[in-house]
Amino acid sequence: MKLLVRSMFTLRHKVARFRLERRWHELRRDGLRLGADVWLPGSTWIDPDYRFLITIGDHCGFGEECLILAHDAQMDEFLDGARVGRVVIHESSHIGTRTTILPGVEVGPRTIVGANSVVSRSLPPDTVCAGNPARVICTLDDYLTRHRDRMQQSPTLSYGELVGLPAAAERLREMALTRDAYITGGRSAELRGEGGTPRTSRYDIRKNRR
Repeated sequence: MKLLVRSMFTLRHKVARFRLERRWHELRRDGLRLGADVWLPGSTWIDPDYRFLITIGDHCGFGEECLILAHDAQMDEFLDGARVGRVVIHESSHIGTRTTILPGVEVGPRTIVGANSVVSRSLPPDTVCAGNPARVICTLDDYLTRHRDRMQQSPTLSYGELVGLPAAAERLREMALTRDAYITGGRSAELRGEGGTPRTSRYDIRKNRR
């Protein structure tokens, strides 16, 4: 029975991965410039008519249910015209869950955008931004220093301990009862090809292949 359940889980995982990679291929075919090592969930809505105006650099990541728009047709009834604009998300930028990115903006590089933000104007590199409209909250260095210090004083669990170990979930629950905990080593595992988050591969536009 356990073997059957494991086989079904593996099959589901492979099907989900296939569908995700097929979507990435379709987005690129439609003109989206999508870099390598990008986590782009299936729930990310990308303007279907203007994907060729959108660029996502290497090493970016998106939370679930983000929206990326490259056009604004709200004035069309009154002016018989709609605005279109490029969207450039530079490398190593990370966009929080349910963030909306509007046309004509650039984000990053190395910019973190908090969940539920509305990006209506360009955001500078090496910053952490949030809000509606999104604005700079602090520098990336300040943000990383704060979390680095907290990691020294908070309970931690390595990614290797967490994956595949039923007891690890209970241990992590206990660790987080009174304060935030940290999971370490997840990014390192991804770079070794062992992580659980599927990411895009390099794409050669001229040859139309990965």
